[in-house]
Amino acid sequence: MASLQDIKRRIGSTKKTRQITAAMQLVSTAKLSKIQNSATGYHEYANRLKAVVGHLIEAHVLDNVDSAHLPMVAKRPVKKTGILLVTSDRGLVGSYNANIIKETNALMEKHNLTKENTVILAIGGNGADFYKQRGFSITLEHRGISDVPTFNEIRQLLKTVISLYEAEAFDSLHLVYNHFVNRLESEQRNTQLLPLTKDILEDMDDSHEHVAADFEVQSAYDSEPNSTAVLNVVLPQYIQSLVFEAVLDAKTAEHAASSTAMSSATDSADDLIGTLGLQYNRARQAQITTEITEITGGLVALE
Repeated sequence: MASLQDIKRRIGSTKKTRQITAAMQLVSTAKLSKIQNSATGYHEYANRLKAVVGHLIEAHVLDNVDSAHLPMVAKRPVKKTGILLVTSDRGLVGSYNANIIKETNALMEKHNLTKENTVILAIGGNGADFYKQRGFSITLEHRGISDVPTFNEIRQLLKTVISLYEAEAFDSLHLVYNHFVNRLESEQRNTQLLPLTKDILEDMDDSHEHVAADFEVQSAYDSEPNSTAVLNVVLPQYIQSLVFEAVLDAKTAEHAASSTAMSSATDSADDLIGTLGLQYNRARQAQITTEITEITGGLVALE
């Protein structure tokens, strides 16, 4: 049985740990509120852009252009598959990173992907380290994204992703990230980004109908100088908006996961402190009882 001193030491260290986890929970909750406010404005822009792309689809603009002059639309044999996964740089976020890696591995298994025909584009250190240790080619690695990222902060990263595709570093691109549902729940999303096809655009663009009421656009388009030139500007912006929106979403889910993990750790510390306190009281009571018995025994001996 542990001594009173040992139990008292454990109670003290657990209380200090509880103070840390409680403070981290408050910090994560504050970051979550801040990024939710920041993301609201960007979602409005993203929805407008999705509406434009949706109307282009409805107007059959993609049907009337030569896909050979649209690198993001042109199909080519898939020799290499790129996977852009968004994880965190740190731990203490529960199963946040493990779920993304599990989803990525499931994607690889579904498409028979191996380290020979797969390249990893990692936003966040956990994903990069995991696949680097397993011999995968890490074509792009970006760490240190701020708690509330801005578009300017990762603008060059987004351009690099598109440039790598156009340079045929990979022939298709999947995006894997955590989608924020609420403070207690997130879900893993896996989306094919490139090459863009009409079916993929229609699947991605299911939200443009929600803004159509106040964003009426005619079904026919006159393009200047031509539809190909317009799409070569709009489609890269569209992909960049999807990736940045995913980064915001993933960061929101990360802060929620951190807040939940720290809340659970604080509750566990409270339970442990209560259990240790009970052990301490019992041990102290046993010690007092033993001392009283020894004194009583001594008095009897003196008589």
